[in-house]
Amino acid sequence: MKGEKRHWLWNLLIILTVIVSILSFMAHYKNWIWKKADRIQILSGIYYMELPFNSMNNVSMVSKIPSLDRKNGFSAWEKEKGIFRDSLNEEKLVYIYVDNLNDQKINLIYKDSLQLFINLSDSTKTKELYLYLEEKIEAQLTQLNQ
Repeated sequence: MKGEKRHWLWNLLIILTVIVSILSFMAHYKNWIWKKADRIQILSGIYYMELPFNSMNNVSMVSKIPSLDRKNGFSAWEKEKGIFRDSLNEEKLVYIYVDNLNDQKINLIYKDSLQLFINLSDSTKTKELYLYLEEKIEAQLTQLNQ
């Protein structure tokens, strides 16, 4: 009995499924951050954010995230990613891109009232990012004061 050949479309579909799965895992695996001259870009899973330095108001380090209601997103092990609502102010959205809930997180206030929590899987890289953002915000404030 002669074996039948599988149609090329099924082979292509299997290969594309594997590639999409690998890319999806890589996108969710960690926070990807690109530093540009006038902004910072963050890719965290399906969430993408572009923050100009001139829209940033304040940056600080916190050990815990406040209690929030999830609008959409996911939690797995020590990762927490998504868009949340402040339980006291339903209209206020809080963006959380945390790779390690046990480590310190950067609390970034931008556009006067929007809030972002972010950290990286490596605590030293989180600290470097915090110092970088602090420096950029200070530079923006001194530019405005001149």
